[in-house]
Amino acid sequence: MRLIVGLGNPGRDYEGTRHNIGFEVVDKLCFMSKAGNYVSRMEGLVAEYGIGESKVLLVKPQTFMNLSGRCVSNFLQFYKIPVNSLFVICDDKDLPLGKLRIRGSGTHGGNNGLRSIQDHLGVNYSRLRIGIGEPKNGDASSHVLGRFTVSEKVVIEDSVECAALAVEAWLKDGLEACMNKFNVLPGR
Repeated sequence: MRLIVGLGNPGRDYEGTRHNIGFEVVDKLCFMSKAGNYVSRMEGLVAEYGIGESKVLLVKPQTFMNLSGRCVSNFLQFYKIPVNSLFVICDDKDLPLGKLRIRGSGTHGGNNGLRSIQDHLGVNYSRLRIGIGEPKNGDASSHVLGRFTVSEKVVIEDSVECAALAVEAWLKDGLEACMNKFNVLPGR
């Protein structure tokens, strides 16, 4: 079993914000895989599908970004999923808009969702960060909770699609193949 987690904040007020890019990627995967409807379980929304002989859980924590680790930890423990079968998708304000960065481990890098997961699980799990661009006025909170401009949306829509394909590559071919293909894309 594999656990794919997209980070974000629940509720209409946060839909379409930069901080919710992880939710958007999981929604794209849900659509692409025909996973069906989300159901509420263990402080998250979860949809599932099969790939080969393995089951994949797509999760959007509903605990708010800063408490994401609690939801992720609950899913891992309940389903007895090893940490190396976890893949987390989130925003990164320190990456250029639309850039993907995939790693097999690492620190939270200032992302509070990753910080919460790190507090629960440590640093050794796969993650994909999507660049949302740097704050123009230095106010990180307003930036991550803000919405993309019309011109930025074009870049982000492409990045969401590419991120979903990267997750599929991780599922089918493993982390190294995923990193080799998606960390080196032209313009990324």
